[in-house]
Amino acid sequence: MAQRNVSELAKDQRFEGFLLVRSSEQRTGGNGAKYLDLNLADKTGEVNAKVWDGNVTPPAVGTVVKVRGGTLEYNGRLQLRVERIRPAQPGDEVNVSALTPSAPEPVEDMLGELSQTIDGFASEPIARLTREMLRRFDEKLRYYPAAQRIHHAERGGLLHHTTGMLRLAKAVCGVYGNLNTDLVYAGVILHDLCKIEELDSDPMGVVRDYTAGGLLLGHLVLGVARLQEVANDLGITGEPLLLLQHMLLSHHGEAEFGSPRKPMFMEAEVLHWVDLLDARMNEMDTAIAKVKPGAFTERIWSLDRRLYHARYDECLAPEEPDENGG
Repeated sequence: MAQRNVSELAKDQRFEGFLLVRSSEQRTGGNGAKYLDLNLADKTGEVNAKVWDGNVTPPAVGTVVKVRGGTLEYNGRLQLRVERIRPAQPGDEVNVSALTPSAPEPVEDMLGELSQTIDGFASEPIARLTREMLRRFDEKLRYYPAAQRIHHAERGGLLHHTTGMLRLAKAVCGVYGNLNTDLVYAGVILHDLCKIEELDSDPMGVVRDYTAGGLLLGHLVLGVARLQEVANDLGITGEPLLLLQHMLLSHHGEAEFGSPRKPMFMEAEVLHWVDLLDARMNEMDTAIAKVKPGAFTERIWSLDRRLYHARYDECLAPEEPDENGG
């Protein structure tokens, strides 16, 4: 019998099956008793789980466990109360592809889209810088997520985010014909590459934590540094390098979000907004997919609001005739 999807779980249900450990921590309650606080997931969603047994060893993040328990609601959020838990064993028939959220497009197709875009650059320095940066991060780019939790937190999510932004950027450049498309598209491709150094992810796309470099410097500063290293190796200096470095440094838009400089030319401003739009759309889509049409999500802390799953089918339904047959 197929196990229930996490996205289908509701209050007062039984669950038994295999789930991926996305976070795992032993905590101490107010009464001094130890318990496990877990976030368990399949490709459809994630649920918080509690193991009220202080003798259970916390499973490693990124591993698969078999759990049995029941669902309840606590402070308005669904929770899984785990009665039994054990690591997946070699003899278990675990469908790993059902447990790992993954980008909706093949990796090779997304990489090909980036490469084809670079092929169309008119600027040789920008093309060389962009292609060499991609080459240096190629192996991990194939599976890295774009974030630990907020948006595109999936296997291949960084590529998914980048290609989504690239398509948005091409649409924007079609409206504003005075933009330098090489700068815009290169900025999109390069802007988050150093999340690969900022986050500690396994090949399943599960982020265990931030790296020391990620916490001390962050991917914006790391990106500027790595781009300079590539430029030094290629013998590239001048305006193209400076502009791309500014775009990497300013793409979060505001100091409170990590950018020491605001975007100071149009292409940098476009990069900031297509980044924000693609991230927000993914985050909202993921949250809304977890509730039924006509229902509201729980509060999304990063957006500081609840979201509504609109009844789109009613918007498309034909209008009811009036009493006179009109």
